[in-house]
Amino acid sequence: MSEALPDILARHLDVVFCGINPGLTAAATGHHFAGRGNRFWRVIHRAGFTPLELSPLEAQTLPLYRCGLTTVVDRPTAGADEISAREFIDAAARLEEKITRHAPRMVAFLGKAGYAALSGRRKIDWGCQAVPFGGAQAWVLPNPSGRNRAFTLDQLVDAYRPLRQAMG
Repeated sequence: MSEALPDILARHLDVVFCGINPGLTAAATGHHFAGRGNRFWRVIHRAGFTPLELSPLEAQTLPLYRCGLTTVVDRPTAGADEISAREFIDAAARLEEKITRHAPRMVAFLGKAGYAALSGRRKIDWGCQAVPFGGAQAWVLPNPSGRNRAFTLDQLVDAYRPLRQAMG
């Protein structure tokens, strides 16, 4: 279960969604956003990124829709609060190199914690960020985890839609 999830990347995608780290269910199954309560697949479909709701087993098809997936930190945990500041710091250069190499137009950090740790900024607003990351326009979107009770499904969809619109 300590294995990192495989990235789902291709060169020049429109957006790479960047989760904080794999959850335990995702790590156990080998599939991104596989937790029963995770709303990622429903959100990206309803926000217009995919024409149908994909399952975690279909994640490899995301590049067909000009989207990709990666994580800031590779180590699976039950919750993002288990990740140390040192792990974020150690992951920063690797992630930036990965984004630079694959050259997506945009990178969307799912949750403020990962982006805050990478940017060194404390105050972060939702949406498009002023400073690019790895040459890509950076966005910060709410985490779709079922543990994130601050956002309903409709609010998540509304938060993701401007990114989809920015893709054209």
